[in-house]
Amino acid sequence: MSDLLHSALRVVLLVVVLGFTVWVLIRALKRSDDAAGLVFKWVFTAGLMALLFFVAVPQFKKGGFEAIVALGLTGFWGLAMTLTWRNSLIDLVANPIASLYDGGRQEVEPRPLYSIALAKRKTNRPLEAIVEIRRQLAAFPNDYEGVTLLAGIQAEDLGDLPAAEIAFHRFCDRPEAPPKQVAAAFTQLADWHLKMAQDGDSARAALEQIIRRFPGTALAAQAAQRIAHLAGTEKRLMAAQEGQPVAVPEGVRNIGLLDSSEFLRPAEMDPELQAAAYVRQLEQHPHDLEAREALAILYAQHYQRLDLAALELESLVSAPGAPAKRVADALNLLANLQLRGGADYDTVRATLERIVERFPDLPAGEIARSRLSRLRLEFKGQKETPSVKLGVYEQNIGLKYGSPRQL
Repeated sequence: MSDLLHSALRVVLLVVVLGFTVWVLIRALKRSDDAAGLVFKWVFTAGLMALLFFVAVPQFKKGGFEAIVALGLTGFWGLAMTLTWRNSLIDLVANPIASLYDGGRQEVEPRPLYSIALAKRKTNRPLEAIVEIRRQLAAFPNDYEGVTLLAGIQAEDLGDLPAAEIAFHRFCDRPEAPPKQVAAAFTQLADWHLKMAQDGDSARAALEQIIRRFPGTALAAQAAQRIAHLAGTEKRLMAAQEGQPVAVPEGVRNIGLLDSSEFLRPAEMDPELQAAAYVRQLEQHPHDLEAREALAILYAQHYQRLDLAALELESLVSAPGAPAKRVADALNLLANLQLRGGADYDTVRATLERIVERFPDLPAGEIARSRLSRLRLEFKGQKETPSVKLGVYEQNIGLKYGSPRQL
């Protein structure tokens, strides 16, 4: 049994050695620039090895003149091996060092090159730049950098916004186009419609493409936020384009000699007017997260209506596709308003625990855990505020627009 085991082990070892040798030879053959030459070297080396072991070694064992002949054959074998493998041995030693500078035999991933197109664009030759970009895109049709560069030259250098829109649509209509790049393309297109054509409707249509293609995602939420503030952006751009004069009131003279400068403090906007403006904004754009946060703060601080503030912030938290940072900020804001509005410890703790549950691996979750550990100290440090006697107006303040709409 022992002899059988040893024989089996020798067979296994022989198979492993032969398999490894075959793997090395195949790998070398694949990486070689001259496969036929490499095979010739192997065959020639095998012949030289046969000459050495079957001719030179037996002659050397006989001694005398045969040994001298065997010694000459051995020298011939060494010289032939040197001439055959000298370049390969040099490469074996030099390639690791040279690879530090030229990258060695590592295959470089083919990529489009836009340096020529950029140079032509800088020298005010946009049409030639477009030709060069199209040449690169013919080989790499899904390259977002090239598509963006092409659309940028068409829109900014040639003033051909429809052509830029066609270039973006061709890229975005591909099924394999990444969502983030599609959203970036339509966002850039919206910016061009605003800045170059003062066309708010076309900008809105471009942003709505993002919502239509990626409903319920963070990309859609960001596009909806842009749409909510589109009117203000359009007005500012139009005013800048038309060159409307800006009236600057004359400053107060000798301000350092006045007894008091309190009258110079700008008047604060009426909170009721602010709340009404936020309500109108949310009726038109229920996805405006900034307006919803601001309205929640007004409800809690000015009207002492923590319940309405909580409804607004809960609507923001449950919005599909709302960014994680925005949700965490809304829950933190709710906890702050609850703490200042007189909510009990368990209520505030439950709000902070929601942050930990939703974002356990994000910095927001770690901050919430840290705050939970010192929440009782926050309650102790909270100063008692005098009760505010509300007026006899309707407690829902006339600003209700139903329960806050879901985004």
